[in-house]
Amino acid sequence: QVRLVESGGGLVQSGGSLRLSCAASGRTFSGYAMGWFRQAPGKEHEFVAAISWSGGMIRYADSVKGRFTISRDNTKNAVYLQMNSLEPGDTAVYYCAARQGQVVLSHGPYDYWGQGTQVTVSS
Repeated sequence: QVRLVESGGGLVQSGGSLRLSCAASGRTFSGYAMGWFRQAPGKEHEFVAAISWSGGMIRYADSVKGRFTISRDNTKNAVYLQMNSLEPGDTAVYYCAARQGQVVLSHGPYDYWGQGTQVTVSS
């Protein structure tokens, strides 16, 4: 079992920045791909970014490319999402997710999820 806890959300003005963190605990973190997803009210889970265990494969949603950066520190069992140039459309609950194996862009194959952290971007 992998337990994921997100932090770093909050209220920010349009154009601002936030850095989300996801701390993993429980069984070994080794070999897990990590993803960030978000869900706005009344909408489905949306893929944001994902990173492989080694960090050698990274994928972003088109809507965040050039503004968000995903990274991980396996020595700390942590994954991060640096969000710059935030827009009101980025407002959502952001979730960290883990799956053993390769990076995938859909939420279904992820086995473990955090509780989410709210990001609100005001115009």
